[in-house]
Amino acid sequence: MMISAAAHRPPLAAGWLASAPPILSLAQRHWLFRPGALTAGLRQVGHVRLRVLAEYADGASADEARAMRIAPGAPVWVREVLMSVDGIDSVPARSLTPLRASHGAWQGMRRLLTRPLADMLYHDSTVVRSPFACRLLASPVPFYATAAGVLIHNGRERDAQRVWARRSVFWRQGQPLLVAECFLPDFWTLQAGRQAPPLVPHQRTPR
Repeated sequence: MMISAAAHRPPLAAGWLASAPPILSLAQRHWLFRPGALTAGLRQVGHVRLRVLAEYADGASADEARAMRIAPGAPVWVREVLMSVDGIDSVPARSLTPLRASHGAWQGMRRLLTRPLADMLYHDSTVVRSPFACRLLASPVPFYATAAGVLIHNGRERDAQRVWARRSVFWRQGQPLLVAECFLPDFWTLQAGRQAPPLVPHQRTPR
């Protein structure tokens, strides 16, 4: 999948950065701007398990609507998941698309169950992806609540103030799919001392 043309570069909402700030480590820069399927990279670190946290209809926040080029409050379909690596909760992810697109161009996201989003993204040559943006998560960004909920469940509430996230927009048939992922502190501990895994093609998850 190729990075899209400038026409598909999402406007930056407040707090989101188009490039890595100097305070990030080399490992953080790698994972926050790593191209290709994140699942494929995580599988090189360890055994990946995906758990669906929630799927629901909602109104788009101003932050997410700006990236998707839709009106704030427009109806969207949201999918939130948590990926663990070798049993360690590592990467929460939040995906959303206009509600109508969830029955059309992006209807596949309603049928994924516990399969990763990459299963429907990286085997379709018509899909284009915007460049990444990153930020330190904070309220009222909706994704902050997702990550904080996982950390609170694990007794790590104080870590919610130091979670970095990335996001990009996939386009298919003119319809946006916003995908945000963040890396919990335990993931960086798991990664410590390891070389960044090479880029490899995504392999579909067996049904």
